[in-house]
Amino acid sequence: MTDFIARTYHGHAHAAPIGCAVLDYEGRFLRRRVIALEDGRRCLVDLPQTTSLDPGGVLVTEAGEIAIAAAPEELLEIRGGDLVRLAWHIGNRHTPCQIEASRLLIQRDHVMADLLSRLGAETREVVEPFTPEGGAYGHGRTHGHDYSHGHGPHEHSHG
Repeated sequence: MTDFIARTYHGHAHAAPIGCAVLDYEGRFLRRRVIALEDGRRCLVDLPQTTSLDPGGVLVTEAGEIAIAAAPEELLEIRGGDLVRLAWHIGNRHTPCQIEASRLLIQRDHVMADLLSRLGAETREVVEPFTPEGGAYGHGRTHGHDYSHGHGPHEHSHG
């Protein structure tokens, strides 16, 4: 049994959320599945197509919006060396990567850790939320957001 049904996702909130779902990277990629909220309630997500739910986005139910948050995950932190070059090698292997000014984060992978170390990177295991970059041109894991979408009776544009 579920408490809510969500058939719509928006990349940003429009009101105070009625609950929050904390999901890992893989768990934020779905079309139809029951998810648990932080308080134990459950929501059936029934979207028209497979969607990547970004932290800060919301699932829309008849009762209100459910916030999406990124759960901490076992990651590999990459520092040192030439981060641009290291990021290229990570991307060349189609590995999801969170890119920050002074470090990169990827899901733990001993093969990638070995490769990156041989390329001069300093690696360290961490546990943090994972929010990697989306695919090029809005394709791939995350999709571009249509800022002209309707929001119900009071439609507005973000452009």
